[in-house]
Amino acid sequence: MTLLDSAPLDVLDAYRTCEFATLGRDGTPLAWPTAVWRRPDGTLLLSTSLAFAQKALNIRRDGRVALLFSDPTGSGLDEAPQIFVGGHAECPDEIMTGPQGAEDYWRMLFERQPHSRSYLAAPMRPLMSWYYLRLLITVTPQQVVVRPPLPASDASAVSAPAGDLPGAAQLARFPTAVLAARDASGVPVLARTRPVPTPEGFAVDIPADCPAAPGPASLLVHRHDERLNHMHNALVRGELRETGGGPVLVPAKVVEPMGSGRASDAVSVLRSTRRATDRYLRQRGLTRPRVAWQEFRALAEDARRRAGA
Repeated sequence: MTLLDSAPLDVLDAYRTCEFATLGRDGTPLAWPTAVWRRPDGTLLLSTSLAFAQKALNIRRDGRVALLFSDPTGSGLDEAPQIFVGGHAECPDEIMTGPQGAEDYWRMLFERQPHSRSYLAAPMRPLMSWYYLRLLITVTPQQVVVRPPLPASDASAVSAPAGDLPGAAQLARFPTAVLAARDASGVPVLARTRPVPTPEGFAVDIPADCPAAPGPASLLVHRHDERLNHMHNALVRGELRETGGGPVLVPAKVVEPMGSGRASDAVSVLRSTRRATDRYLRQRGLTRPRVAWQEFRALAEDARRRAGA
């Protein structure tokens, strides 16, 4: 028995992504969508490319993390419960150039995200090598909370005008968002909510089992299709405050690492990922390692056979 056995494991395994929060240098909980593989020992395996290594750097400074399985797109589940996991993460500074030690994780990615197999084609390798240079993250769960799905919205509710609030345009494109906050001890917590713009900021309804306290916080919106394609995400950073009308996220900054969704963003994203990868290696006095392409291709082919496509 492991702590995760208190959750519906078939539901957790079916989720294609979860929201994963680490603590930034200034203490702000920063959440991003990521894929997760549950190991038999009850730990959770995640990874991040060198191009998006901030999660790894945050973990090495403070291992307190949180995960929320709350967007069941692609899972085949209707009315899936939400699963919150709080825990401690470790991320060694060992660059993985192949799938060793994470074969099941990569096989899952290749099965659930078929278009990622195309990155292994010879013409794509110079552009996509950053994608395969990974850091592995292991999360040991310390708390598990199962929540019901977010209730259907009240179509008759009327939101206040958003005005010039940072992030208003990004949040307006999504029916819900995930609040990343901290509890009174500084541990990150997560909850899916429906932000409502007000003159002060975005009002958020926080479930009773989520002990979010006033302080640095953020709101994450993200989407993907049934095959983990057409991804988009945005993070609104700010401060959670308690007002007479309830908790409000006062926004300060918007981060869109993959661009705003325009077709032209692809070129700039490829440039920025290459620069970020080179910077991570340069700071450690390393040259770019060679990706074990054939080992990844073997796993991708195995995933293709399993999926029958």
